Amino acid sequence: MTKIRNFVKNSKGATAIEYGLIAALIAVAAIAAMQGLGNQLNTTFSNVSSNMKAS
Repeated sequence: MTKIRNFVKNSKGATAIEYGLIAALIAVAAIAAMQGLGNQLNTTFSNVSSNMKAS
């Protein structure tokens, strides 16, 4: 009976899973932010390039 209680109280595995989920969420947010920034930079450099060609 004590072995079962100790097994139920052991939360090391759950903590590792929670850290893994947090890391995955941070990675998804970082990827989304970088894609948005990349699109804005692409637009900016395209505008600069077309303005330089025009002048």
